[in-house]
Amino acid sequence: MQQDFFGRAAAAPDRVVMRMAGRDGADGAAHTAGDVAAQALRMAQWLAMHGLRPGERFAVLLENRLEILTLALAARQAGLYAAILSTHLSPAEMAWIVQDCGARLLVASHRTLEQASQALRSSEASSELPCWTVDEATPRAPSLHAALNALAALNTPPIDLSDRPLGRDLLYSSGTTGRPKGVLKPLQPASLRGQLDPEALGTQKLMGMDEDTVYLSPAPLYHAAPLRYTLRVLELGGQAVVMDRFDAQHALQLIERHRVTHSQWVPTMFNRLLALPPEVRAAHDLSSLRVAIHAAAPCPVPLKQAMLDWWGDVLIEYYAGSEGCGTTTITSAEWRQRPGSVGRASNGQLHILDDDGRELPPGEIGQIYFSGGGTFEYLNDPDKTRQAVNAQGWCTYGDLGHVDAQGFLFLSDRRADLILSGGVNLYPQEIELALARHPAVQEVAVVGVPDADFGEVPLAAVVLAAGHTPDQDTARAIVAQAAEVLSRMKLPQRMVFVDALPRLETGKLLRRQLKERWRGQAQAGFALRDHRKP
Repeated sequence: MQQDFFGRAAAAPDRVVMRMAGRDGADGAAHTAGDVAAQALRMAQWLAMHGLRPGERFAVLLENRLEILTLALAARQAGLYAAILSTHLSPAEMAWIVQDCGARLLVASHRTLEQASQALRSSEASSELPCWTVDEATPRAPSLHAALNALAALNTPPIDLSDRPLGRDLLYSSGTTGRPKGVLKPLQPASLRGQLDPEALGTQKLMGMDEDTVYLSPAPLYHAAPLRYTLRVLELGGQAVVMDRFDAQHALQLIERHRVTHSQWVPTMFNRLLALPPEVRAAHDLSSLRVAIHAAAPCPVPLKQAMLDWWGDVLIEYYAGSEGCGTTTITSAEWRQRPGSVGRASNGQLHILDDDGRELPPGEIGQIYFSGGGTFEYLNDPDKTRQAVNAQGWCTYGDLGHVDAQGFLFLSDRRADLILSGGVNLYPQEIELALARHPAVQEVAVVGVPDADFGEVPLAAVVLAAGHTPDQDTARAIVAQAAEVLSRMKLPQRMVFVDALPRLETGKLLRRQLKERWRGQAQAGFALRDHRKP
């Protein structure tokens, strides 16, 4: 094992650095630093032997399990991009991403192999892409681990990867054009090999993580924050406890059992934790928690106050994005003084600009930009990249807000069209395009409406074509057809039928008017099946 590869954990190869927690809350497999590093290094060699050159990409479609992390570590070692795919994608969405990123191969599991196979079959461009499984071989996919064992048995000299840049993840988020967009961040130079990842060093300073950290990751690892924070914990020599899927009571059990010091959540999880019976909440010792990180969606003030009342001042909130333009953070004590703020800049410098690019004073609302933060581009979309970067080279996530006199940021609105549902970004235009495929739909607009559990869920306002009846059966039929191309979390939870959509004379949709109308009538129209649940 290369001693410069696995951060501080390499100094103690027998130390357990990762535990899987099953759906019933029981502990699954435990993995040592040596095992994790050895598997990742073998995977890096395997990828290089398949001809993947620095900067090229491969795709990963896995549930929460060790191999997501070892493949991400292998990408780093081999100078590659690992495109980590959501398991909730439809076959069409998955096929488009695989094609867009130019993946050289795809890795799946017995749980996701059928999804992967459907995706590859749905696109001629992807139909010949090699697909591997991390489980036993099937007629559709050879076994990756069998290939790694065969590689080890050859006992041939390893490929020298030392002059390659350090690879990283390639994560996709939907764009306003309706197509997912890959966030391509630059690879780090080979000169950083043997040093702690600069991002891990930033996390160490900001969140107080070190070798004694026990980090609970309750969310899917295909999301940016769970994946990157878990990798940083490993880099810093700590231990990660990864849940197969989130369950509120099991999460409390794991905090107590493993003396968890750090954890990361979204507001939907807070809602479900607080919904537990008082006797269940009180039954668990949570005194080990030093930091509970939360982000991904705005946290309502009453919800956060309730969590502070329960857990104490351990919450740290941050505002950021997969693009890594910049970050703000706020401690519990700071938030108590400024409820609703998402903090001051902790990575990059914060700027609030008007529509003409002029910097605004405290208290005035404008678009949020960062200078001096990270750089990125949207893969294969230079126009979208240009829209996110202004003439000074400052980057934006597209959100609106203002700062107070001390530089604390308050979000006043999110990206104009974005719906944040349970910490997941949903883009209305993508949903609208899918709904519009149905012959009953003349026009459609989608907005987010309040939901006690998920924060927001999609509501579709539909103008019916002539001859169609505005009833429950029609609403269900429209959504059922959209389900052929959309993952279930993107499907509308409610549908209203309207005579016309509000538009300017130019034809531009006045989405804000729809938001204002239907946010106050979140239960309007026809309720549809809750597609968020299996």
